[in-house]
Parts: sequence; structure tokens; C-alpha cells
Amino acid sequence: MNKRSTLGGGTLLALGLLFIGLTVLANYALRGWRLDLTQNHLYTTAAGTDHILANIKEPINLYFFYSEKSANQIPKFKAYGVRVREFLEELAARSNGKLHLHVIDPQPFSEEEDRAAELGVRGVPLGSTSSQFYFGLAGTNSTDGHAAIEFFDPDKEQFLEYDVVKLIYQLANPKKPVVAWMSTLPMGPGFDPQTGQMREPWVIYADAQQLFDVRPLEQSVTHIDADVNVLVIVHPKQLSPATQFAIDQFALRGGHILLFVDPLAEADSTGADAQNPMAAMNADKSSHLNGLLEAWGVKFDPAEVVADRGHALSVTMHQGEEPVEHVGILGLTKDSFAPDDVITAGLSEVNVADAGSLEPIAGACQPLKGARSCFQPLLQSGTDAALLPAARFRMLFDPATLRDNFKPTGKRYTLAARVTGYVKTAFPAGPPGGVTLAAGQQDLKQSAKPLNLVVIADTDLLSDYLWVRQQDFLGQKMTQVLASNGDLVQNALDNLAGSADLISVRGRASFIRPFERVDKLRRAADDRFRVKEQELEQQLRDTETKLTALQSKGDNPQALILTPAQEQELAHFQTEKLRIRKELRAVRATLDAEIKGLGTTLKIINILIVPVVFALLALLIAWWRRRRSVFADPGENRK
Repeated sequence: MNKRSTLGGGTLLALGLLFIGLTVLANYALRGWRLDLTQNHLYTTAAGTDHILANIKEPINLYFFYSEKSANQIPKFKAYGVRVREFLEELAARSNGKLHLHVIDPQPFSEEEDRAAELGVRGVPLGSTSSQFYFGLAGTNSTDGHAAIEFFDPDKEQFLEYDVVKLIYQLANPKKPVVAWMSTLPMGPGFDPQTGQMREPWVIYADAQQLFDVRPLEQSVTHIDADVNVLVIVHPKQLSPATQFAIDQFALRGGHILLFVDPLAEADSTGADAQNPMAAMNADKSSHLNGLLEAWGVKFDPAEVVADRGHALSVTMHQGEEPVEHVGILGLTKDSFAPDDVITAGLSEVNVADAGSLEPIAGACQPLKGARSCFQPLLQSGTDAALLPAARFRMLFDPATLRDNFKPTGKRYTLAARVTGYVKTAFPAGPPGGVTLAAGQQDLKQSAKPLNLVVIADTDLLSDYLWVRQQDFLGQKMTQVLASNGDLVQNALDNLAGSADLISVRGRASFIRPFERVDKLRRAADDRFRVKEQELEQQLRDTETKLTALQSKGDNPQALILTPAQEQELAHFQTEKLRIRKELRAVRATLDAEIKGLGTTLKIINILIVPVVFALLALLIAWWRRRRSVFADPGENRK
């Protein structure tokens, strides 16, 4: 008996030593190796990320401020904190020594806490205590530039890679991006001839000036400078062939473009000086760039407006009147936004007015490798929508008339889209008349670099009245934000102002995976459980009906005294009730047993099978390396 026990203990000790030895050997043989076996490749960085890391010229310091002790009390932040730290360590390992990661746990009233605030990382108070919870990232470059992610929101986890890589890109390229802005609408500051006073810039335009080097462009330009990061075109009307050719060549060079077209722009002053009011109302306030859009694979009809009853806003046409639902003025919500694109992620509501519809042209654009298509919707209507003639909106006195004979098509219409891919020129015959190329320069016939275009079929969303209210408060102008129109435009500019590598970094799946098989087992058992519950409830109703019938037939005036038949029926019901409850417990026990069995299987795989597989793999690699070294220098090995 003792001998058998000794042999059993010795065997366990030998197996333990073997396991430790295999683990040490695996760590040595597989050092530097990385294998991402997650379904959504959560630990595999995008190609754009790798290219950005490879092009970092000067060292960058990353400071990860993380209150680990506080996070341990909040499972959501504890799990996400591990994910963020591992991702930052992965980036640092791939940067060839250019990224220096510092993990800091700021203590209350410490220098580290002051440093976090100085770099732009904010603390979040925890409950009624005075302590702050820090979960952010700051970075500095060699020129004293700095940038920060003030707090990592677990709800935006799918954009973790984009947010971190954008911060690194900004530090590696500290120069302010140049945004060339061409608009036929009065968006910038200037003199307003109608009021005789100076005109304030639109809020969206003023915000862009704070973040970018905004360079106004005239409609008559015939060349776009090479240092322009983003070309913004708002309401292009009657652009000359020479100007369109300049835009075409900019696009083919891989230029980034943010384009706004519109079937009916409310801010368009065309016809304002007409003597005839009818002529002013009938003035053409549409814009398009169809020659170029078609070459880029986008179809847009400026004669049609998207009407959507499901997102219609109520408006007041005249003072003192009741608000009326306007199917052309829409309040788009989260169900209208592309959930996996950084431009529309996090938006709450976007208001548009008399917006048009965009459609892809098959075959006009060749998608990038790995992309599903060139044309990716960003904003869409609901299914309770249809296209109406733009003429019905020009002379509109009563928005209620738009609902007359309104027939939804059940189709979702695209109001904004991202187009990325390889396209051909809109000028296959060469430069138009009047355009002279520089010596040695040739016009491009197709994309030298992929096109990056965001096109929005509405210009009114840029207007202040649709998304902000401005008030004077003690001599100061206060801006109250009502919708996310400004965030939409800033996100688009921010995204397009980066390199093509940064734009290619899209949203990823969440690392928090649901227990799909466990949920499936639970749903199946709950279904069976519900059937039993319904059976019990039905038997209860049947029994009560029988009891009522028995009481009505009885001659006994004392209704509270049960007859033998009633007592027998009640006894039968109690027996059935106990039986069904027993079956309910059996169903629940079976469910728990199945879930425990699945958990045991997973533990065996994770604790035993996976380490053994990797240990065997390490042994094979070590044997292969040894064999290769023997054949490489047999004489040295003989010595």
C-alpha cells in the first residue's frame, strides 16, 4: 500500500518536473514568436499600423496612466485595462525601439497625478471617495509636442487600435495638416452685402480653423498644391473644366477629398437679387460634380430628395403656427450610422435637410486588397423612405403636403459614403482646353495611389441652424450644441488628414466574447422551462374552471365548504403541481450539468492540451534548429 502510494507520488513529481521543463524549453525556443489564434485577430495589427511604426523617425514616449488597484474592483475596467496594456506592449515591441512605454499608477496627491493632468489625462472620481481613477494615454515627441487620450472608454474598444495609432501618427508628424477649402457658400468670415455688416464664420468652419491649417481656394483654381492633406469641396457649382481637371489629378495622386453636394441648398443665395419672387424660389440651388463622381464610382441625382417618415423632424414654417412634421428634414440616429467606421462612431444625432441619395456604380472603382467594395455607406435613411422630386421642396408652403401619396419603397438610401480604391480619370482624352501642364509633367490616366473620398449629399448639415444655437451671455457668445453635425465633419477631416495607412486602420471586433454555446444551452433549457410553466398555468386555469362548475352545481348553500368531488380535484391538482415542479427542477439541473461539463472540457483544453501541444511544437523547433546547425557545419560539430 505504501509502495503504491510512493510510486504514485513519484510519478506525479516526475510529470510536474517534465511539465516545468517543457514550459521553460517552450519559452526559450519560441522567444519572439507570436501566433494570434483569436477568431477576429485581435492581437494582429493592421498593415497600416505596421507601416506607421516603421516610419517613426524620432523616439516617442508613451505614458499609460492606469489605476490598477482601483480597476481590480471594477471587472469591466480590469479586463479592458489588461487588453490596452497588452496592445501598447505589442506596439512597443514592433516599433524597433522607437516607442518607449511607461506604465504609471498615479497615487493621490503624487507627482505622477500632476503629470497626468499636465499631459491631458483626466481622472474620474470613484464613488464618494476623493480618489481619482486614471485610465488614459499620453505621448510626447522629441520636439516637446504632446497628445493624449484622456480616458479609454470600454464602449469604444473596437476603435482602440485607431485611437492609439492616430496619437502615435500625430506625434511622429507634428506639422498641422493643410486643409484646402473650396466653397460657393458663405462659410468663412467676410462682408455680407445683404445686411451691410461683417459676417461671422460658420461654426463648423471656425472649428476647422482651430485644428487645421485651413487654406481657402477660389472656384477658378487650376492647380492644387502638393502639400494639401485634405481638399474640402462644398456645393460645387459651374466649375470650369480646368478646375475639375485639377481636382481629378489631385484624386488620382491619392489625394484625400471631403465633398458636399446637394439637391437643394438652403444657404445658396442664387436668385436672391431677382425682382420676381417666383423666379427667386425657382432658382437652381442644387450642386453636383457628376463628371468626377461617376469616374469615382458614385451616382448622384440632384433632382431627387430623400424623404423619410421614420426620421422626420417637426418644424415651424411661420411664427405662431403649430410645428409640422417635415419628411425632408431628418434627425438621423444611431440606426442610420455605420457602426464600424471611425467617422460615424460615437455620434448621437445628425440633422440633415433636403439631402440627396448616393449609389455605387458597379465596376467604376476597383477596391483595395481585402476590402469588400469601394463604396461604403456612412449615413443611411430608414426603410420608411422614398425619393421625391426636388421641385416639390423649392416652393414648399406646407410640409404636410409632402406626405400626400407618399409611398415608402422599403429601401435604405445612402446620404453619405466613403469611397476608397483605384479609379480612372474623368478626362480620358487628356487635359481640357486652356490647361497647360508643366514641363515634363504628364496627366494621370488612373490612380497612382488609392483614392480616399468621403462624399455627403447635403450641405445644409454644415449650417448653424441645423445643429447649434448661439446666445449672448454677459457679452460673450455661447454656443449650444444640439446635434453631432460638427463631430461628423471633424471626424471626417481628422480621419482624412492622416496618411492612407492611418485611414486603413478601421474598427475591430470587441475582445469581450459572449459565451455563445453556454447561452445557446441556457436558451434551450429556458424554452423547455417555459413550456412547463405554461403547462402548469393552463392546468391551474382548467382546475379553477372545474371548481367553479362544481360549486355552481352543488346544493350546499355554504360555498366555502368543499364537496368530496372538489376535494378530490384539488388533491389531484396538488399532485400534478408537485410532479411538474419536480420536472422543472430536473430541467434546471440538466442545464447546470451541461454548462459545468462544457466548462470542464474548456479547462482540460486550456490547462493540459494546449500547453502539451506548444511544448511538442517547441521540441520540434529545437530539434530542427539543432539538425540544421549540424548539417551547416559538420566538421565543427565533430570536434
